[in-house]
Amino acid sequence: MAKKAENVIVGISIGDLNGVGPEVVLKTFEDTRMTEFCTPVIFANVKIISFIKKALNLNCNVHGIDKLDQLVPGKINVLNVWKEGVNIEFGKNDDVVGGYAVKSFVAAVDALKQKQIDVLVTAPINKYNIQSDEFKFPGHTDYLHQELEGDALMLMVNDGLRVGLLTDHVPVSEVAQHLNEELILKKIHTINKSLKQDFRINKPKIAVLGFNPHSGDNGVIGREDEDIIKPALKKLFDAGVLVFGPFSADSFFGNGSYEKYDAVIAAYHDQGLIPFKTLSFGNGVNYTAGLSGIRTSPDHGTAYDVAGQGVADANSFKEAVYLALDVFHHREEYKEISKNPLKVREKQEEKK
Repeated sequence: MAKKAENVIVGISIGDLNGVGPEVVLKTFEDTRMTEFCTPVIFANVKIISFIKKALNLNCNVHGIDKLDQLVPGKINVLNVWKEGVNIEFGKNDDVVGGYAVKSFVAAVDALKQKQIDVLVTAPINKYNIQSDEFKFPGHTDYLHQELEGDALMLMVNDGLRVGLLTDHVPVSEVAQHLNEELILKKIHTINKSLKQDFRINKPKIAVLGFNPHSGDNGVIGREDEDIIKPALKKLFDAGVLVFGPFSADSFFGNGSYEKYDAVIAAYHDQGLIPFKTLSFGNGVNYTAGLSGIRTSPDHGTAYDVAGQGVADANSFKEAVYLALDVFHHREEYKEISKNPLKVREKQEEKK
C-alpha cells in the first residue's frame, strides 16, 4: 500500500548556510499547503534556521527536534544535527560553513539509507568549501553513488524535458577518455529503467547526442561517434531499448527535436546543461536517477551574489520537492504493478 501524500517524509539537507539554500527552503514551506503534501525535516540546527528566518523576515514557524521519531506532521521540522552556533555571513565562501553543509548532507543520506525519511531534497552546496580529509567528493551525486545501491545518473528535469549525461563532472579535455561501450550501455539502461519506474513511461524513447560536431560527419571530425557511440546504440536497440542517434547537438534543441523524445542523453556536462538551463532555468530540477533512494535538488547553485537579500526565487526548490514526491508515488505504484500485474490490470478494467 502506497503511503498517503501527507505521510511522505521529505528530508532536506541545508546546503551552504551562507548561500540562498536556507532561504529557498523556508520560502518553499512558507506556503502552509506544502505540509499537506508532505512532512518536511531540515537537517541543521533550529537556532541557526530561526536566525536566518528572522534575518530574511520570512513568515514561517520552525519546530526543533533531536530525534526523527519526534517529527510533527504539519510543521517545518528541524533536526538538530549539531548543537553549536555557526557564524553566518551571507555571500561569503567559508570552509567552516562548508563543513556544516557536509554534516547536514551526510546525516540526511544516512536517514535515507535507514528509511527514516522517504526522499531527500538537497539545497545547494559550494563544491570547493566542502572538501576535507573526511569528504573528498566533487558533489552530492558522487557521495550518493557510493552510499546507495545502483548506478547514479544526473537527470535534469522540467516537465517533459529530461536531459541526462554520459559523463558529468569531468574536465572537457578528459571526456573522450571516459567514453566507451560499457559506460553507454550502463547509463542508457539506467535511464530507460528510471523513465519506466520513476516517470510512468511504458515505452520510453531516448535520444543520444553526438560527441563531436555534426556527430563526427562519418568520421571526418573525430571517430568517437562512429567507433563507440553508434555500435553501442545499435546493441541497445537490438536488445529492445528505443534509443536513437547520435544526433548533431548544435541543432537538436533549437529545432525542437527534443520534444519527440522522453529523454535526451548528452555526452558531457555543458553539452546537456547549457540548452537545458536556457530552456528551463528557475524551473528545472536535478534528479539523481538510478539509485535505490530518491534525491532531487534545484537547478541552481549557492548564488552568493543575492544571498541574504531576501530576493532568491524558491520555484526550483519547490519543483524539486514536487518531483521527489511524484517519483516516490510512481515507484510505489511500479512496485505494485511489478508484483502483481494481473491484479492491477483487473483493477484498471473495473474503473472503466
